[in-house]
Amino acid sequence: MIEVAGLSVELVRKPIKNLHVGVYPPAGRVRVAAPPAVSEDAVRLAIVTRLGWIKKKQREFAGQARETERRCVSGETHYFLGKPLRLFVRFTSTRGCRISLGGSDRLVMTVPEGAATEDRARWLAAWYRDELKARVAPRVARWSDRLDVPVPQWGVRQMRTKWGSCNPDKRMIWINLQLAKKPLQCLDYIILHEMAHLVSRRHDDVFLAVLDQHMPGWRQIRADLNALPLMADA
Repeated sequence: MIEVAGLSVELVRKPIKNLHVGVYPPAGRVRVAAPPAVSEDAVRLAIVTRLGWIKKKQREFAGQARETERRCVSGETHYFLGKPLRLFVRFTSTRGCRISLGGSDRLVMTVPEGAATEDRARWLAAWYRDELKARVAPRVARWSDRLDVPVPQWGVRQMRTKWGSCNPDKRMIWINLQLAKKPLQCLDYIILHEMAHLVSRRHDDVFLAVLDQHMPGWRQIRADLNALPLMADA
């Protein structure tokens, strides 16, 4: 970490050609990826020259809509694949929890009498995880075939600052659990984005060509995804 003009900046040295400055949600974290040969003074100068843009991006993230806090009670709105669903909680004397879709606009949660808010939230997160996994699996297989790369290992987990990640060396991709709440085209874009790193590690011309060829509208999908409300505690 380095301090520049009152900003805390994460500096990462990578075997790349050009220096890259990025600002990331939810809090506007600043990260610089720089070639080993670029001096720290040059890094600092690059940050200062981009200071106006950095501040603008941070203001945008600060003003971005947040989901309201959810307590998993009847009447709340919960999103699934981009659609708002009204939650209906039923109580039962049996153990465990059952969650199902009630038509096109309802989410029905059957829980034991006295179930705590934390338990309901945990059960709902598990339901989201299962539903997302069921949709990730065929998409990973399809993109693997279209990109002509071996099917990678993959997993779903909660991620605060990224929609997905890829480790090309381990051939492993991770998908953000929050994508269960977003439109399916966003999930397709993130899976393609991460698997494109199996073709090219960097966001270079080869990487961009993969996205342009297989999803010409990816830039608009990315913009739409990043404009959607963040998690309540983000």
